[in-house]
Amino acid sequence: MNLISTKSALSQPRQRAIKLFQSVPFGTIHLTLQNGEPIFEPPPRVIETRKMGAQNGPRTESDLEDFCLKQQVIELFQTMDEIRDGVLSITLKHGLPLLVEVERTRAQ
Repeated sequence: MNLISTKSALSQPRQRAIKLFQSVPFGTIHLTLQNGEPIFEPPPRVIETRKMGAQNGPRTESDLEDFCLKQQVIELFQTMDEIRDGVLSITLKHGLPLLVEVERTRAQ
């Protein structure tokens, strides 16, 4: 099991995914995985939810070059390592993964 705990230790696609998560305070991102890594062609589908009376801007860490990963992000990347290939529907709350649904093709 991978014990990466900082943004700078991640692959470029995973760093790009974090940047995307941080830009969506509330909502769902449909992200395709290939060999455990997020791919951006075609671009991820983003469904942003606006929460009335709440902070709807990006996370404060989004401007930092490096930072420690939150447990939710570490668990998401562990899930990506397990799933390997498929499409994840990632529900975000305050720019952090809350729920993940996995869509993949299975042989019958």
